[in-house]
Amino acid sequence: MLRPTSRTASRAAIATTLTFLTLISGVRAGMAETFAYVGNADSNDISVFKLAESGEMTPVQTAAFTGVEKPGSSTPLAITPDHRVLIAGVRSQPFLAVSFAIDPKTGQLSPIGNGPLADSMANIATDRGGKVLFSASYGGNKVALNPLQASGVVAEPKQVIPTGLNAHAFLPSPDNRFVFATNLGSDQILAFAFDATAGTLTPNDPPVIKVPEKSGPRHFVFHPNGKFIYLIHELNGDVAAFGYEAKSGAWSEIQRTTALPEGFNGKPWAADIHITPDGRFLYASERTTNTLTAYKVDATSGKLTTIGSVPTEKQPRGFNIDPSGRYLAAVGELSDGMTVYAIDQSSGALAKQKSYPTGKKPNWVEFLSLP
Repeated sequence: MLRPTSRTASRAAIATTLTFLTLISGVRAGMAETFAYVGNADSNDISVFKLAESGEMTPVQTAAFTGVEKPGSSTPLAITPDHRVLIAGVRSQPFLAVSFAIDPKTGQLSPIGNGPLADSMANIATDRGGKVLFSASYGGNKVALNPLQASGVVAEPKQVIPTGLNAHAFLPSPDNRFVFATNLGSDQILAFAFDATAGTLTPNDPPVIKVPEKSGPRHFVFHPNGKFIYLIHELNGDVAAFGYEAKSGAWSEIQRTTALPEGFNGKPWAADIHITPDGRFLYASERTTNTLTAYKVDATSGKLTTIGSVPTEKQPRGFNIDPSGRYLAAVGELSDGMTVYAIDQSSGALAKQKSYPTGKKPNWVEFLSLP
């Protein structure tokens, strides 16, 4: 009697296990696919990778720019909020925004058209509704607004606005009511009110946010809760935390720390900054030391606690974090490569996974998850 009962239990256990595995397989089959898009300035193309759950990257495509012959000094990328179109800014003549349709199943890119940019643009970003493209010109000391056509192709500039020296980043607030532009050479951030219905910008009151002299404000990110902003400064390596008042668009500094690793001795050259989707960890890149620095974020106060620094690709101008918050990918302008790191979900520390070749002079990374 005991033996048959044991066999019956065994069969039941096997059946249960098989059912569980089938369910897990079905869940995995229905999970979102995640892709990384790397802008390569000197090879005039975009490297497309598929990101596995394990953190492994698989190259799936190299998408070339149409109508572009000369390499640019960087290749800023932006993805429309509906995830249908990727836009690349070309910084060589003629200054173009090149639009690609994103295949919803494979993540691959197909060119759909080019639109004019007002200058060589260091940074591009759409508004939260995907109706316009914001861009900032480092050499031209200006920002611009271009309407986006229904196809995702950029139309002629609607507004071109002079700024202080070296406009670098130009990004909308989470609620789409304000847009902010860093002026790296003038140590200030310009603030604009944005009328999303009319698609126009007007100076905010006050129109300028000042930061310390010769600090070089470069890139910034909003905390997912919308209460804080984190700004990296190229020239002194500072990372500053600001409180953000959504009603007025006001910034108020609450902390200043550094992206420079311990024992640094040299000329700072900080580059990029990103925050995890859950807002728990922040990361910054520094090009003189070829490092990434990690911080823990206090969601209540907005303050940062430094976790530590890790070596990365040579001249890490760009990096980004995947939508799950589990992986970070950094590219090196002088190494023509990308390294993927696992983000420890408890501590925020980075652990190197693997490195991959990219196109020439990679400097921008965008992630996208498709259902």
